[in-house]
Amino acid sequence: MIGKLTGRIESVDGTHLILDVQGVGYLVACSAHTLRLAGEIGDTAALWIETQVREDAINLFGFAEKVERDWFRLLITVQGVGAKVALAILGILSPERLIGAIASGDKAALTAADGVGPKLGLRIVTELKDKVAHLALPASLGASKVAALPQGGVTDDALSALLNLGYRRMEAFAAVAAAHEKLGADAKIDALIRTALAALSNRQGGV
Repeated sequence: MIGKLTGRIESVDGTHLILDVQGVGYLVACSAHTLRLAGEIGDTAALWIETQVREDAINLFGFAEKVERDWFRLLITVQGVGAKVALAILGILSPERLIGAIASGDKAALTAADGVGPKLGLRIVTELKDKVAHLALPASLGASKVAALPQGGVTDDALSALLNLGYRRMEAFAAVAAAHEKLGADAKIDALIRTALAALSNRQGGV
């Protein structure tokens, strides 16, 4: 089983590149993100490889970063997400943004990828939310853990209030999660909203 390939980029055609490794050309499918990072024709590239063996073909999928390969493996566990759709998602969302989208239930971020409709976007969010609960949210979102925000009750109300004020779902989710972590489980909705708004204001002021 191939785990990693290092060689010279021979050619790039759409979503595939040919990697020349000591005279052997490997046809590797990649996300747009990996193709951007891999370099130009003639450059040396190192790709983490996921191999899929079928009766009629052996397909190689390459990733510039190991974490992107891990996300590919996770995405294709969802019913309806094949390799092509998983690569499309990874082409527009970095692993950090994927964590944020899934944690916050932002299916719209997923549906921006080719092949992902509202139903599939919702299924991805629903099926993967528990699987990524141990992962850290991006530092830029200001919350520590995906699981930091319990579902239902005042936290949902606070999130809804921020969304109605025009904040994006991922940043609103992270702000409420951070406020909940700071104030504790008994926090009232008005305190959650005030603290979350203060965090959002400070973040925007620091940009």
